[in-house]
Amino acid sequence: MTDAALPLLIQQMLQPEFYPHAVETPVQLYQTHCSYVLLTGPYAYKLKKPVNFGFLDYSTLEKRQHFLQEELRLNQRTAAPLYQQVLAISQTGDRYQFSEGEPAEEYALQMKQFPKGCLFSEQFEAGHLDTEVMRQLAGVVADFHARTWVDDHVRSYGQVAQIRKAFDENYQQTLSYVGGPQTQTQFQETKAFSDRFFDTQSDLFAARTAADKIRECHGDLHLGNLCRWDDQLFLFDCIEFNEPFRFVDTMYDIAFLVMDLDARGRQDLGTAFLNAYAEMSGDWEGLQILPLYLSRQAYVRAKVTSFLLDDPAIDSDRRQQAFDQASAYYRLAHAYAQPALQGELLLLSGLSGSGKSTLGRTIAERQRAIILRSDAVRKHLAGVPLFERGGPELYSAEMSDRTYNRLLQLGLCLARAGYRVILDAKYDRQAYRNAAIAAAQSQEIPIRILHCQASESTLRQRLQDRQGDIADATANLVSQQLAAWQDFSTEEQTSVQAIATEEPLAEQLDAIGL
Repeated sequence: MTDAALPLLIQQMLQPEFYPHAVETPVQLYQTHCSYVLLTGPYAYKLKKPVNFGFLDYSTLEKRQHFLQEELRLNQRTAAPLYQQVLAISQTGDRYQFSEGEPAEEYALQMKQFPKGCLFSEQFEAGHLDTEVMRQLAGVVADFHARTWVDDHVRSYGQVAQIRKAFDENYQQTLSYVGGPQTQTQFQETKAFSDRFFDTQSDLFAARTAADKIRECHGDLHLGNLCRWDDQLFLFDCIEFNEPFRFVDTMYDIAFLVMDLDARGRQDLGTAFLNAYAEMSGDWEGLQILPLYLSRQAYVRAKVTSFLLDDPAIDSDRRQQAFDQASAYYRLAHAYAQPALQGELLLLSGLSGSGKSTLGRTIAERQRAIILRSDAVRKHLAGVPLFERGGPELYSAEMSDRTYNRLLQLGLCLARAGYRVILDAKYDRQAYRNAAIAAAQSQEIPIRILHCQASESTLRQRLQDRQGDIADATANLVSQQLAAWQDFSTEEQTSVQAIATEEPLAEQLDAIGL
């Protein structure tokens, strides 16, 4: 039976005979505040509701057609196999049907329907998401951001006044929830954080625009808008209805997903994604602006959930659930808005194959540390694709000096922003180590050297077994690296802690507070 309160068109689309193809019965209907989605088995059909919420306007047939076409166009950037076509729906008497060449009464977006369980949100609940999947996703997002559109109009959305407008609207729209799911202190301190950020970081915003980091992004990148199907990862259901929600800093997209994972209690997955994205995109500087967008994304989720508290149609249990969810998001937004902690530099020193990258990932996922690998920094400096083997010129003395200088520059920048930063490089020369120690001490940034140690046979075996990594070192370099190693001086020894990477890492890290 169909719901008589539904529009006649939707009632008919719930009937199998409406479709020119076989369907799985019953046809399933899902509604949001602005759309109907009908699942038929082979295909999903999406229709816009004739609504106008100010930031979203589907009130006329022409606008619904336009935004369905925009949804098709934009989502084909990242999910082309899913998004098929926009279909016209005509009416004859009291019957609706898909048609061509007749006046349209409505439009529907046809999409391939992927099987249940493909959504990242579903896979998360099933325990099927791991750090490797998140690193794969980071590569997909980094590639998307590198290809997406940017021009002067898009760049204009990087102006402080333009960005700040959305923040101010969020705070204004949540005043009535202060003293409810949000405390007065949370509201004041969260707002003060973003106000201060806008007032003091104008150079950072200008640098983001100059670096073309304001782009036509996804705008709604959370677990519910990601899927894994047929060994492919798709970003779908991007923002099509509002330019200010789509013409944003690439870190706006990144923050949404990291926040979503934090809110679900999986900081390790968010950190794996964040580090992989920064490495693949080379946008480590963007991490300076990330806390602002993390707080913003959590606050928006809190706001939208708070709106349910004003809905007289929801029952008391759902109201309490909404209150608790909103409170959790407000707490998270407030936590992101706290003053940055003291940053720190961790130099992972050791020969190729000594376990530096494994150690770095382990620390990062325990501590939300940022990893800077010399292999990635070197290739970004030279314009060499990360997974392409570099020639001899990539490893010249001059290029090594440039790499270590850039590595230290980035590390200090992020440590000043409050991050624990892992510098993953051989650091086999005293000059490189001493430069890092001197710079950190001059800026009063704590620094430790973790010396990764493994036997020569283990070094060779690890390098022989290495696959799918950006590092170019091979086993035949081990003897050369051993001969070139410069021991730690007496002065350096005070900063050095040895890590035996052939032994379990957790106990060793616990012992040194990592």
